[in-house]
Amino acid sequence: MFLRLLGCTLLSFLLVSHLHAGDYNPAQRQDVSEFIEEMVNEHQMDRAHLKAVFKEVNKRQDILDLIAKPAERVLGWHEYRKIFITPKRIAGGHKFMTDYAAALKRAEQEYGVPAEVITSIIGVETYYGGNKGRHRVIDALATLSFDYPPRAKFFRGQLVEFLNLTNKEGLNPLLPMGSYAGAMGYPQFIPTSYRDFAVDYDGDGFADIWTNPVDAIGSVANYFVAHGWQKDQPVVEPVKTLKSDKKLPELRLNRFNRVTLGEAKSAGIIPANQKLKDDLEVIPMAFALEEGEVYFLGRQNFYTITRYNHSRMYALAVYELAEALRN
Repeated sequence: MFLRLLGCTLLSFLLVSHLHAGDYNPAQRQDVSEFIEEMVNEHQMDRAHLKAVFKEVNKRQDILDLIAKPAERVLGWHEYRKIFITPKRIAGGHKFMTDYAAALKRAEQEYGVPAEVITSIIGVETYYGGNKGRHRVIDALATLSFDYPPRAKFFRGQLVEFLNLTNKEGLNPLLPMGSYAGAMGYPQFIPTSYRDFAVDYDGDGFADIWTNPVDAIGSVANYFVAHGWQKDQPVVEPVKTLKSDKKLPELRLNRFNRVTLGEAKSAGIIPANQKLKDDLEVIPMAFALEEGEVYFLGRQNFYTITRYNHSRMYALAVYELAEALRN
């Protein structure tokens, strides 16, 4: 199974081979040397192998630049939306849903996650597998573990899991490609997500999210259920009107503070669906358009989508693409 993965990643590896090697040579970096000793002592990995690997790992300034300015932070909703809600991406989603209709139907029945939502995640993340990332995963994770202090602890944990994965499966850790944050395959799982949620959905003995869309479909559905997806429940509730200027303070912020619908109403946020109960927990949200704003109340399923990417714009893009695919 990994032969296909190795073949697919080898070309991508060659594309970055012009980069200089050795930024994380353990002979020159004490922090890397100490990390290797931890991997040897705590995970029973081979010291010589890890030293040889890290001699070839590169520090990537472009990765540091990218993580400092993700699109979700620098674009308004009307700009961000144009990236994902396009005729081409919708057409690609329809083709994906046709090509993998059986797996999507099965996942919808077994996990309760609609086929269009699973497809939308894969469409937003990798254009249905057409763009799985251009960075070596180990370069990304090492750069962010050793040279990005704000989130070094988090990415160090991802680096540990990535090395555990490659060691377990007999994969050369210098080969897999992914995003600037070390996310991999069709669904762009980070290593801990692969460890916890990837499933072998076609039953061939390996959860292959890199080259097998069927495994990716089952893995996305499994991830959503594990993060609280509610079957047959809406993602958002449209807002009918704002009755006053006493809007909730987090309305325009990228936060996930849930309030009761009664609190939202008292702040002047009136849902279009008048049958909703006041004790329903919702996330009040405002998104900037070219002129004015659009308002929504996020439900539990909206929050679940944000567990995939902690951005409300990302979650709304997934929702709108899924609606376009469904319709």
